[in-house]
Amino acid sequence: MLDQVLARIQAPDHQAAAAAAARQGRLTKPAGSLGRLEDLSIQLAAIYRKPVSAIRHKVIITMAGDHGVAAEGVSAFPQEVTTQMVSNFLRGGAAINVLARYVGARVVIVDMGVAGDLPPHPDLVVKKIAPGTANITRGPAMSLAQAEQSVLAGVEVFESQLDRGLDILGMGEMGIGNTTPSAAIACALTGESPESIVGRGTGVNDDGLQRKIAAVKKALEVNRPDAGDGLDILSKLGGFEIGGLVGLILGAAANSKALMVDGFISTAAAMLAVTIAPAVHPYLIAAHRSQEYGHAAMLSWLGLKPLLDIDLRLGEGTGAALGLSLAEAACRLLAEMATFEDAGVSGKA
Repeated sequence: MLDQVLARIQAPDHQAAAAAAARQGRLTKPAGSLGRLEDLSIQLAAIYRKPVSAIRHKVIITMAGDHGVAAEGVSAFPQEVTTQMVSNFLRGGAAINVLARYVGARVVIVDMGVAGDLPPHPDLVVKKIAPGTANITRGPAMSLAQAEQSVLAGVEVFESQLDRGLDILGMGEMGIGNTTPSAAIACALTGESPESIVGRGTGVNDDGLQRKIAAVKKALEVNRPDAGDGLDILSKLGGFEIGGLVGLILGAAANSKALMVDGFISTAAAMLAVTIAPAVHPYLIAAHRSQEYGHAAMLSWLGLKPLLDIDLRLGEGTGAALGLSLAEAACRLLAEMATFEDAGVSGKA
C-alpha cells in the first residue's frame, strides 16, 4: 500500500511556476521587493498546478504519541503531560488552538500512540498503534510493520480531511520525550554528533541535557540504523507520531498539496519522508527555524530556508500556523495586486 502512495507523487508543474514568476514581474512593485513571499507564491503555483491560486482551507494536523525513552530522564516534564495536553488541545486551550483561530485554520488532533487513556471526543482521531514506543536505548522503538502502519495511518488521516476542504497542511506534534528520538533520527541521517544536534527540548537542565546526549548515543549504538532506509530509521529510533507525520507528508505530496513543516520533530519527519520518497521535497515549506539546538543543521540537510526565525520551540504546529498565514498572503498578493498595465502605472525605465 505504501508503494501505491509513492507512485502517485508527481513533480510540481514548472509551467505554472514560470507563469506565476512572469506575473510577479508585472505587478505594481519593484521586482523582488516582496522577497520570500514572491518565491513562496511561485512554489505554491507549481504545487497547485495553477499560475494563480487561492488558499481557502488551512488545516493543522497535530499527531500525539508517547516514547519509552522518556524513562531515561530526557524531559523536564513527566510522560502523563502528553495525555493532559491532548485533552487541552481538544478543549481549545493550547497555543496551537489560539494560533489556529488567529490564522483561520482547522485543527485535527490524532492519537497515534498516547500512553494514557483519552475519552472519546468528536475532534479526536484515534489511530493508536500502541501505548507508546519502546525505549530506544535498549532496542528498536517499534517493529518495521508498526513503522509502516504509522506512516499509512498518517496518509489515511490526511486524505480523510480532503472532503472537508484542505488546500494547505500544517503539521504539528505532541509527545513528551520526542525531541530525543528526533535528534537520533537527525544524527543518523546527517552524520552529525549527538553533541551538535541534541538540545534542551522542554527545558532540561545541564544534567538532563547530558542524559539526552547519552540516550541518543546509546540508541545509535544499539540500533545501528541504515541511513539510506527511512523506514528502518523510523522503526529503530522514531515515534508513532513521527511516523504519522511522515504519512502526512507523503499524503500531501500524493495529492498535490503544500506542506508547512513546523519545528524540530516535524523536520525530523520531513527528513525521513525525503529519504523514503525524494519526490516529496518540492512540496515542503519550512515554517520557521526552531530555537532547538540542531534544527539549523536539519534544515540545511533538507536544503530548506525557513520563513521565520523567532525563537519558537513549542511544537504542536505553532510555527506552522504562522507559516500558513504567510502562504495565504503570498497567494493573495499574486492574485489580487494590479499589474502595471491594469493600474496604468509606468514600469521600470
